[in-house]
Amino acid sequence: MTEKPDHKKETLVVTAGRDPHANFGVVNPPVYHASTILYPTYKSLSDRSQPYTYGRRGTPTTAALQQAITALEGGHNTVLTPSGLSAVTTALLAHLKAGDHLLMVDSVYGPSRAFCDKMLTEIGVDVDYYDPRIGAGISSLMKANTAVVYTESPGSNSFEIQDIPAIVKAAHAGDAIVMADNTYGAGYYFRPIEHGVDVSIQALTKYLCGHSDVMMGSITTNAAAWKATIDAHGTLGQTAAPDDAYLVLRGIRTLGVRLERHMQTGIALARWLEARPEVAQVIHPALESHPDNALWKRDFTGACGLFSFVLKPCSEAALAAFLDNLELYGMGYSWGGYESLIVPQDMTKYRTVTSGDFGGQLVRVHAGLENIDDLKADLTHGLSCMAAVGY
Repeated sequence: MTEKPDHKKETLVVTAGRDPHANFGVVNPPVYHASTILYPTYKSLSDRSQPYTYGRRGTPTTAALQQAITALEGGHNTVLTPSGLSAVTTALLAHLKAGDHLLMVDSVYGPSRAFCDKMLTEIGVDVDYYDPRIGAGISSLMKANTAVVYTESPGSNSFEIQDIPAIVKAAHAGDAIVMADNTYGAGYYFRPIEHGVDVSIQALTKYLCGHSDVMMGSITTNAAAWKATIDAHGTLGQTAAPDDAYLVLRGIRTLGVRLERHMQTGIALARWLEARPEVAQVIHPALESHPDNALWKRDFTGACGLFSFVLKPCSEAALAAFLDNLELYGMGYSWGGYESLIVPQDMTKYRTVTSGDFGGQLVRVHAGLENIDDLKADLTHGLSCMAAVGY
């Protein structure tokens, strides 16, 4: 099926990557399992003239998902990887070499930071971290060898909103490309490429899958960044399983209605928590109290279900009583699925140029699809257990 440029995002998630009439009328793209793919003639073998050449290079199933994500992100093309982190590392390796300089946002996802510190530096890439709120001021950090400026907006766990257009303008003026981890925006509430970003990365594990049962990542690029990306993807041997691709395709079809519910519940919980006496601060970019709310309203069309809040100083025993007595919020290091999650965070371990100290215990919440009154009641119970232990 060909997506029309004027199709709205609610339509794109239903139609993109589907071609029922090419599959005997079957609505969903079938699952193709393949390693070996046969060539009908010597000529097709020698010039690789057929669309599928080897299982690692993709099948009609993975191609359908790539087409859907490309349409959603508004990019030139997409490749899939076996995890969100592998999408980050593949994209960085595709566009960096020894002697290059990388500007990495200080609020980046922790494992992405670890890759920079443990591997990129070892192969001769110069890595500097920058304040996520630097905006156009990033021009002062650019060097003659700056090849990539990496963004993540909102920031991981701390939810700073970056001024992406200003960063893009400064980076491109210095002949660097810009990458964005777009897992929060999911290509639905934010399209980095429309704001000048060259490479948009997602952990499909999160919202596009939506059911907490798939590991996968995607890299979507503009036309200029495509060749280096697809070359590195093939050289590194990255691939994604067709069954998982099918599950992500199925998840995309309900992305719009799920994200709307996640957003509504997340904002409602955030506002409710702001009024709780145990809470010192709520960090949600859609709230007027957030320092970057104006930027969020300018660039994003919505919010997902992820946010953080800061408890007033309490003992570890009180924190444990709060978390251990929750029924509907699971403790697990992921998000984007149908279920609500909660985890304590210590950002002092993951900051270089900004402070990770929030003056109390930082707690990250993912608002799932449960009833909002039940979720509030569960938090009320957990907070009462915390108070019973004493601060």
